[in-house]
Amino acid sequence: MAKVHVKKGDTVVVLSGKDKGKKGKVLKVMPKKGMAIVEGVNIATKHQRPSPKVPQGGIIHKELPIYTSKLMIVCNKCGSPTRIGHTFLADGTKVRTCKKCGEVIDNK
Repeated sequence: MAKVHVKKGDTVVVLSGKDKGKKGKVLKVMPKKGMAIVEGVNIATKHQRPSPKVPQGGIIHKELPIYTSKLMIVCNKCGSPTRIGHTFLADGTKVRTCKKCGEVIDNK
């Protein structure tokens, strides 16, 4: 199982590949594969046959997983892509922090 630095709900920017520079929200994280699904990134076109699940059918655009090594978290305060640091609060809880401005990133 690979350790990933992103969590569901984080805003991330893509560092490399066809979607380089795009920002999006993490929809799902797959730590065993080291991948995440990001909103609006790595879109594939799928030709869907009509079925009970999808009665309309037709062409569907779907987000596919992207490796988390290609993603960098965007800080809420400074708004720039940043690396993640870990610090302990006064009550002893471990939180993720922005390496640039020191702001706590964890979404409650």
